Amino acid sequence: MVEGSNKTGFAISRRELLRDAAAAGAAATVLGPVMSRTTARAAAGKRVAVLGGGMAGMTVAHELAERGFAVTVYERRAFGGKARSIDAPGAVTGGRLPLPGEHGFRFFPGFYHHIPDTMRRIPYTGNANGVYDNFVGVPLAVASLVGNDDLTVPFALRHRSSWQALTPELLAKDLASVSNILQDMPFTDLLYFANRLFVFLTSCDERRTKAWENTTWTTFAKPGGKSPAYRKLLVNGLTRVLVAARPDKASTRTIATMGEAFIYSLFGFGNDGMPDRVLNAPTNEAWIAPWVTELQRLGVDLRLGWEVQSLDVTGGRISGVGVQDPKGVKGTIDADYYVCALPPERAVKLWNPDLRRLDPQFGRMDSLFVDWMSGIQFFLKRDAPLGKAHMAYMDSPWAITSINQAQFWNRDIPARYGDGSVRDILSVDISDWDTPGVLFGKTARQCSPQEVAQESWEQIKRHVNDRAKVRLRDEDLHSWFLDSGLKWDGASGTYTNEDPLLINTAGSLANRPEVRTNVPNFYLAGDYVKTNVDLATMEGANEAGRKAVNALLHDSGSSAAPAQTYKLHRPREFDQAKKLDQARWKLGLRNVFDLG
Repeated sequence: MVEGSNKTGFAISRRELLRDAAAAGAAATVLGPVMSRTTARAAAGKRVAVLGGGMAGMTVAHELAERGFAVTVYERRAFGGKARSIDAPGAVTGGRLPLPGEHGFRFFPGFYHHIPDTMRRIPYTGNANGVYDNFVGVPLAVASLVGNDDLTVPFALRHRSSWQALTPELLAKDLASVSNILQDMPFTDLLYFANRLFVFLTSCDERRTKAWENTTWTTFAKPGGKSPAYRKLLVNGLTRVLVAARPDKASTRTIATMGEAFIYSLFGFGNDGMPDRVLNAPTNEAWIAPWVTELQRLGVDLRLGWEVQSLDVTGGRISGVGVQDPKGVKGTIDADYYVCALPPERAVKLWNPDLRRLDPQFGRMDSLFVDWMSGIQFFLKRDAPLGKAHMAYMDSPWAITSINQAQFWNRDIPARYGDGSVRDILSVDISDWDTPGVLFGKTARQCSPQEVAQESWEQIKRHVNDRAKVRLRDEDLHSWFLDSGLKWDGASGTYTNEDPLLINTAGSLANRPEVRTNVPNFYLAGDYVKTNVDLATMEGANEAGRKAVNALLHDSGSSAAPAQTYKLHRPREFDQAKKLDQARWKLGLRNVFDLG
């Protein structure tokens, strides 16, 4: 039924990077120096080695290069990290490009500000606002339920496009869906959930960081005595869809903070654009390759295929970094300052006893928890009739979400990619790898890549083909591509995952480090550090990169302006309620709206 398994390596090659840059109209500046460009000699105290070229590392390089620092980025696998797109294996004919796969579909909420600010500063041919103009708004969200009409909601309540997309047919289905949901979930359950949200909205910062941070979402939402639909949709479903986390482990502070920001964005508060946005092309073409080009224009030395292996400590400072180059030659690099932009599960392996003695932050990072959220793309021979929306399959055991790409891309997919027979790409995220599926009765971790594809496809079909209308057919499936960060060992029947996702479990804030460490020339940047965006996201990584840059600017005595940082929208309408809650918190009393 399904074909085209993932058998490629996991690095974006120099050839792929050049290809994507050419597709973005920027190849001329990328051709020579991706591996070997040498920057001009920097003034004393301005040489910076950035360890890792994902979202945080590229942000650090961008901000520092604009301020006159000589920056070298050492990246083992691929610039762009989890945000990049990846060549899928399979037949390519007629001079076309490989089909574009990815770690998971891109999603840029309207409350993101750091990423859009960076994008505006990345030139793109024909765009007045650089890469930022490659955003496309997604007007709708769909909650798909097996055996029930889909619930379609506008994603941008103050944008005409969302309301125009709500056709009379969709509105009729919405009414039927709401009616059925209310049959399964008493209205009192909805009111109670609204109360829980209001408790968080009116909670002071102290209660959020000291109480709700240490409370799981399940404990906060209190599903005991509520309907099964309450648990499925509001406790489990929203958590998996919004932050890809287990409700019995994830911090209420994280889940509710993201939910709060998204709710405000629906009404246009605190936004930088539509509440839900995607790119108009594969990520490398629309964003990453132009960014690489801009970094090189700024003089950044980008070294692809270099693996960071050790940190040398002398006199309480980093005195060098052990690396291995693309040819396997080991050596030591030195700089004035070092920024570690590696993901947490890799960074902790570098924390030697000397570092751990210098700063307890390094040891606390051992307790950070990562989970799996990986993607699979289904390449289709016809356009997927699923609507202009992000789809959330609420009854899928694997917490699956998807979007079909062709309707948002300004690319002729058959003419540009593969063998010319693919017309659409259904990009799918799998957020639950530990619950048995419906086809094989196995968890995603236990399934071979072929079984993951078959199981995911079946779970989606059961949602979209359940109302006397067949929207996805087996004969429409051309091939599939599973996230290349997942490595399947057929002998042992197990995966290794190169790209797990940090999960902010209850109480984990205390173990997340600051960007500045007790090592005076060493800084941390990544979505795991403490930021205003309290979630492992591209936005959080970008913000962390900016904060690391600002700490470095201060410590180096630089007169350059700091990198701009942003905070999530905080409506003044709740200020008085939060002041009251602060007083009650100090007295040991619960929030005045908390029904218990």
